[in-house]
Amino acid sequence: MRVVVAEDLYLLRDGMVRLIEAYGHEVVATATTGPETLDALRRHRPDVSVVDVRMPPAQSDEGLRAALAARREVPGLPVLILSQHVEQLYARELLADGTGGIGYLLKESVFDADQFIDALHRVAGGGTAMDPAVIAKLLAGGPTDRRLDRLTEREHDVLRLMAEGLSNQAIAGRLFLSDSAISKYTTSLFGKLGITDDGNTNRRVLAVLAYLNGPARSA
Repeated sequence: MRVVVAEDLYLLRDGMVRLIEAYGHEVVATATTGPETLDALRRHRPDVSVVDVRMPPAQSDEGLRAALAARREVPGLPVLILSQHVEQLYARELLADGTGGIGYLLKESVFDADQFIDALHRVAGGGTAMDPAVIAKLLAGGPTDRRLDRLTEREHDVLRLMAEGLSNQAIAGRLFLSDSAISKYTTSLFGKLGITDDGNTNRRVLAVLAYLNGPARSA
């Protein structure tokens, strides 16, 4: 994979570059500010990028804004956002276009090499990678999307793991069920949430949006 790393802290940036390259991937550019990040994403159009939310010059949300701007220009451009703390608005903004290829991890997750690289692969493949801590925070107030009331307890379990970005096979392993059983559960929950496959939207992302009480839209 071709990767762009945008992080202003030298030690963390250098550590991520070394880790990514150790797994056989190529870091095509690094960035330390919001404007540099946007320029790198536009220029290289990487297979996936790792972007810190807070970057110079203002240390607010320049990294996130750069990533969102790049995705508006290149729909579906894969971006994995890193944050020191859970920011609910940031997670929902990332998911809002429903196209996939997004992730939101807490920085501490980078220290688990396998988890971090797995998240990169999922995002690069057009999926999602949401830190469990992010999901827990987003759900702290309780979901209000009434469509979720239609789901069975098992379908809620499947959707929760789907929100973390797990594949059907991985969900099957976590719940000790067969792949075919998980496929049936996902088909059922998509139907109950009113999410159909029109070829233009990512149904898993729309389902996650509903689960996280974001602005989900049915196809």
